[in-house]
Amino acid sequence: MRFSSLLFALALGAASSAHAAPMKLDDYLALRGPAPTTKLAYGPAPSQYAELFVPPGAGPFPVAVLVHGGCWNSKFGGITQFRNMAGALAARGIAVWNVEYRRIDEPGGGYPGMYLDMHAALDLLATHAPAHKLDLARIVAVGHSAGGQLVQWIAGRARIPAGSPLHHANPLKIDRIVSLGGLADLRHEAALIKSSCDRDLTQLAGTPSAARPDVLVDTNAADLMPNGSRTWLVTGALDTISPPRVAHDYAARAGKLGDVADVVILPEASHYDEVATSSPAWPTVLNVIEGALGLSTETP
Repeated sequence: MRFSSLLFALALGAASSAHAAPMKLDDYLALRGPAPTTKLAYGPAPSQYAELFVPPGAGPFPVAVLVHGGCWNSKFGGITQFRNMAGALAARGIAVWNVEYRRIDEPGGGYPGMYLDMHAALDLLATHAPAHKLDLARIVAVGHSAGGQLVQWIAGRARIPAGSPLHHANPLKIDRIVSLGGLADLRHEAALIKSSCDRDLTQLAGTPSAARPDVLVDTNAADLMPNGSRTWLVTGALDTISPPRVAHDYAARAGKLGDVADVVILPEASHYDEVATSSPAWPTVLNVIEGALGLSTETP
């Protein structure tokens, strides 16, 4: 069992932050990036697709699975804004699988559709990996806010009980997780999720029934530990949607259960600085992602 809390203050980020105000929602919504190499559907709904960014070169390429946030609601942006990060990672030689999914205000979204979308998107990635020379032995899932909840859930999905609607046989193993301002612990952070995103647990986890009295046993990432994962919980010091306390609490819980979780606090950064390549926080975020893939000489 290992738990560490890390405070990164890279010289570049520290110097730049003196000249850059923390990003706001409008700044995040304005983020853009390059067009993907290809777009692939994993289902018939408009939001059931992923964008693949393949770097130049012969490969094989390490892979970052990106899952955007937005309070599980389509009005707060999503996959388009994450092209900003996808383009930057591809330029570093990392292939990117940028996932769209059905959110609670879309037909079929919420429980169970949102989680089934994650299963289907990752199955499609596995199918197309050989053709695009993607190295699935070197893979990290990176999620922001609501997407942090989903990627932390991905790490534990092999532990979902067989009788659950979310059970998936032989899922693609992803045990390196980077959660950027994630809201992952549905059981312990229900009040924060309500105040930050105006979301009720029934929207994210379904309604209790005789067959499923505890709706969090298959939806809550914290209930699916230990699962052998290593998670980096990266949070802006000024994040008010998912404050640093959330990352510290989750990491402590993971450590007690036997998983590895590291807390990385981004100085002078907001919830939106966590995902913008123009932010002073980006060198630290990039170092964490590359470290998770074994590409960085520094240990995040």
